[in-house]
Amino acid sequence: MLVTMPSQRQVLSILACLSTFFLLLTLFRHDDVYTKIPGLGKSKGDAKAPDQDKKPPPPRRYKPKPEYIPPPIKDNFPLLSTSLKAPPIPKWNVPRANLHKEYDLPIAPPLLIGFSRTWPILLQAVVSYLTAGWPADQIYVVENTGVQQANARGQLTLQNPFYLNHTILNALGVNIIQTPTLLSFAQLQNFYLSLTYSHDWPYYFWSHMDVLVLSYEDGHELTPKYHEEGYKPLYELALKALRDARRNDPHWATRFFSYDHLTAVNPAAYEDVGGWDTMIPYYITDCDMHSRLLMRNWTMEDVRAGIITDVSTSLDDLVALYRVDGVEPKFTDPNPPPPKKEGEDGKRLRRDMVDMVTKRDAVKVTKRVPPSGMLDKRDRAKVYRSSDEDENLRRWRKLLSTADSMFHYKHGARGRNTWQTGQRGGQGEPFYYDAAGLAEAIDLTTENGKEIFRRKWGHRDCDLRSGAGLQFDDQWLVEKDWE
Repeated sequence: MLVTMPSQRQVLSILACLSTFFLLLTLFRHDDVYTKIPGLGKSKGDAKAPDQDKKPPPPRRYKPKPEYIPPPIKDNFPLLSTSLKAPPIPKWNVPRANLHKEYDLPIAPPLLIGFSRTWPILLQAVVSYLTAGWPADQIYVVENTGVQQANARGQLTLQNPFYLNHTILNALGVNIIQTPTLLSFAQLQNFYLSLTYSHDWPYYFWSHMDVLVLSYEDGHELTPKYHEEGYKPLYELALKALRDARRNDPHWATRFFSYDHLTAVNPAAYEDVGGWDTMIPYYITDCDMHSRLLMRNWTMEDVRAGIITDVSTSLDDLVALYRVDGVEPKFTDPNPPPPKKEGEDGKRLRRDMVDMVTKRDAVKVTKRVPPSGMLDKRDRAKVYRSSDEDENLRRWRKLLSTADSMFHYKHGARGRNTWQTGQRGGQGEPFYYDAAGLAEAIDLTTENGKEIFRRKWGHRDCDLRSGAGLQFDDQWLVEKDWE
């Protein structure tokens, strides 16, 4: 049979028909899927896509902007910022080399000062310890900012709350240790304990950053005066207290210098009670820790080594601590209050100072002396009696009087923790965190920690032993004792 081959025109016609057929088939097969894809509708006039039935999200409602923003903070050590060379510390406070060996201490005790925010306050604390005679190489600033290497790289600016100037601290000769992340107060305390393992420290001192310290240059009935033989500045008296604790008290836990504003620590005691409870991250965690130490028969005593003042403000120029001619000690609040509104008298009462003493009383420190961060009536009289003394003591008394004013400003007119929110800058810098948001987050975390404390002990207040009769093994086992 003869087979007739299709012509070229017929072949093209057949291929065109097949192409049209498969195109129509594809469109029909995918039409249903097409209509089911979220956000894709059909042509105008077809059925609505499902997303068209959903309501649009509500408009974002931003919090009102604060009515008052504190002024930018200022550099409180301009000389060091420009020259990277501090003046010499008062020669009578210069520590002797290897002084710790004279007090039978196997290693020079480190002083750990934790820092999270507000650089001028931290720098003031460091400089005051240096000028009071604490050796620079024994001071360790623990950078607990959570900004990783941003400060070490110089990436943050002065107005950033987390700003810390590594260059200036290095120029002062102090050490810097960085935490791996932002730690709570309780976590930071346990971090200090961990450092004793890596550095083989049998003891250490730690201090708050919001302090200003002075040696007893007038003697204060504890040491001869600064120019007399046998004078002992702050550092040497602290070494003596540490030696006495190790020599005379095998079960010592802490030695407090103006409560815990400066504290000597025996790591073995902290280990025995399991360290700080990190579930209670901030305030009242000290009540928990100190109560557990006493429940295990560890001792805590108040001793004196110098004037350690709890402050919220900074000296305008820290060279005043070096007794530089022509520089008078004056202070400025890094977070001043907003201007008074018409009709306000600005009077407010604060109970923070009372709270500090109450917590110490509640845990019943083994041996107590009056807090050294405030002046009694006799001290106040001495401060202003300068006519029969030399220029060095007159300058020291001016510093002491200013420090006393700073203490009462913090615990009276202004408020205890207002300094923590003075810096409001840093937007756009690495690891930026809103300052007001951080303060609010810490407040919420603190309240949660207080509730954990209450449930842990079945008691609301700090007097776990004297008020509730609780023992170490009662943790998390006691029903609440209040309605």
